[in-house]
Amino acid sequence: MTIAIVDYGAGNLASVKKAFDVLGTCSEVTADPEIIARANKIVVPGVGHFAATAALEASGLKQVIRDQITRGTPLLGICLGMQWLFQSSTEAPEITGLCILQGACDQFPASVKSPHVGWNELQLVRSSRLLGDIPERLFVYFTHSFRAPITEQTVASCEYGDAFSAVVEQDRVFGVQFHPEKSGSVGRRLLQTFCELPC
Repeated sequence: MTIAIVDYGAGNLASVKKAFDVLGTCSEVTADPEIIARANKIVVPGVGHFAATAALEASGLKQVIRDQITRGTPLLGICLGMQWLFQSSTEAPEITGLCILQGACDQFPASVKSPHVGWNELQLVRSSRLLGDIPERLFVYFTHSFRAPITEQTVASCEYGDAFSAVVEQDRVFGVQFHPEKSGSVGRRLLQTFCELPC
């Protein structure tokens, strides 16, 4: 099994790769469409401005990823990579997301400090293949200024100012707003579950 970690110029690639290395999983950081098209699983990480996702369209990777999803290849979006699964973000409204999930990401309310950085609690909304047997009310590590809305695909939420989607799941497409590679044993268990999903 090979996991393609998509390199589109956004951050946290090395830490995600290291997390999979610790699990003993074969993964590769790549911007090569052919490698991504052959991968058994795809991870779209990212830290930074939503405008960075425009590189996925310009490079042709967006269509390659869409084709892989159509074939049933499991995909995990992390942080900015999860937000890209939605239609858009008010952070860069001119950029269209992957549109797998409905809705737009937006900024935290003025009543709380932004960015949201640090450990916060997951609240399970419904059962999830990605979360597996991870118990409810565990803490994971966040760092982000924009958040995804609560939708039918939300399987876990988090409260900061108000509720936002912390984990989303639709068919074989998954997204986490937090950083599993920085979330200790909970993050490792989640990545292991992703690795074990049937291809």
